[in-house]
Amino acid sequence: MVHHKVCPLCASEKIKPHFRCTDHLVSKEVFEVFKCTDCSFEFTQDYPGETEIGKYYESDDYISHSDTAKGFSNKIYRLVRNLMLKKKKRIIISHTCLQKGRILDIGCGTGYFAGEMKKAGWLVNGIEINKKARDFAISRFGLEVISPGQIDTLKAGSFDCITLWHVLEHFHDPFKYSSDILRLLKPGGSCLVALPNSNSYDSGYFEEFWAAYDVPRHLWHFNPSSFSLFSEKSGFILKNIRTLPLDVFYISILSKKNRGSKVPFFTGVLQALPFAFLSAFNRRKCSSVIYLLRKPSDQ
Repeated sequence: MVHHKVCPLCASEKIKPHFRCTDHLVSKEVFEVFKCTDCSFEFTQDYPGETEIGKYYESDDYISHSDTAKGFSNKIYRLVRNLMLKKKKRIIISHTCLQKGRILDIGCGTGYFAGEMKKAGWLVNGIEINKKARDFAISRFGLEVISPGQIDTLKAGSFDCITLWHVLEHFHDPFKYSSDILRLLKPGGSCLVALPNSNSYDSGYFEEFWAAYDVPRHLWHFNPSSFSLFSEKSGFILKNIRTLPLDVFYISILSKKNRGSKVPFFTGVLQALPFAFLSAFNRRKCSSVIYLLRKPSDQ
């Protein structure tokens, strides 16, 4: 187990237990989420190391690896995913000011987003740790997908854009990956990072039952303030933030299920409506946030 004596983001010693969260997906084990009182960063404490974490992903319900349609929640996930693919493509074109280019999707899963960008005429590469998901992306979309251990084989300065859709929170060493991303991006290149927002309206309501804590698979629990510090320490320029407004409905459904609701879909959707309305006026409180980063043009 990995234990942090200081904040992994700002190195402050002012860290304390915040919540005890249950792994509702696989093990039913309980893990503590700690919070830094100096920088507001939250992180899972005493989590499995890289050689141990794999078993916590071994579930047919883990849709980003299995592409399963089993279960009502996963059917909703697939519907939301299809609606959001084109929105993500529009954000990339707007942020990069490019209609076509070369893009790397880190943590591409079963390849649906990467496939959408390929269809739009982009040159696409993917990185995915799960072999089953990797093979699916290759066979279904004809993508070039490698394992994380092969990232050093990619040429420096060769990508216009790199994306991480709900991936960074899984990395045992996110600073190492940020260094890799800087190396791979062209000068002035773009990076888009989507993350759950631990300071969202829905996280404040559901607290330890908030599905986006997803311990122990999610190690880091960013909010806009703590991610701003992370991007600065990593050498990026944070240009703007956007939102994934439909995520709050999926997360609220799962959170209601975590709380034991017998009708999580209906209660989750109803609960998400005020969160979605309020966050439309304050994107820093949205359930999921997309951080639009730029590599300095002189690097």
